[in-house]
Amino acid sequence: MSSEAILNRKKQIVDDIAKKFDDAASVVIVDYRGLTVAEVTELRKQLREANVQFEVIKNSYLRRAAEKMGYEGLDEVFAGPTAVAFSNDDVVAPARIIAKFAKNAEALEIKGGIIENKVASLDEINELAKLPDRDGLLSMLLSVLQAPVRNFAYAVKAVAEKKEADGGDEPAA
Repeated sequence: MSSEAILNRKKQIVDDIAKKFDDAASVVIVDYRGLTVAEVTELRKQLREANVQFEVIKNSYLRRAAEKMGYEGLDEVFAGPTAVAFSNDDVVAPARIIAKFAKNAEALEIKGGIIENKVASLDEINELAKLPDRDGLLSMLLSVLQAPVRNFAYAVKAVAEKKEADGGDEPAA
């Protein structure tokens, strides 16, 4: 393979990673050094079930792709063994799953990430991880939307019960 072909191949890899960054709702960057093969396999399984891609990518490719996308402040994040979780659908899923997994696997360390095409700090990723999943958020929203209707129904019922207790069928004066 010629050096020009190798260079073109590397450019293509960087372009592919940049596209993944661009398409992702959220990206979580982790240091996986110290995880056992079984732990990595289990983490990949949990992420895959949430439709999250998890890849080990060379830091040089990640730096070039981040630079291409205009992301700044990630150079120190792209150091040492680096794996990246990409989620195109659920902003919360990668952070939540990885943070939960890291509680039992201390070797797993979140280094940073990108949320909706903006570089996110470690604190922002950790805050995101505390949010409920999409179904939990929808359930909370539904509960909030139902509350006024439920309260109105209770009020109507209370008025009806009071009328009934007062003799109910008295003619109006």
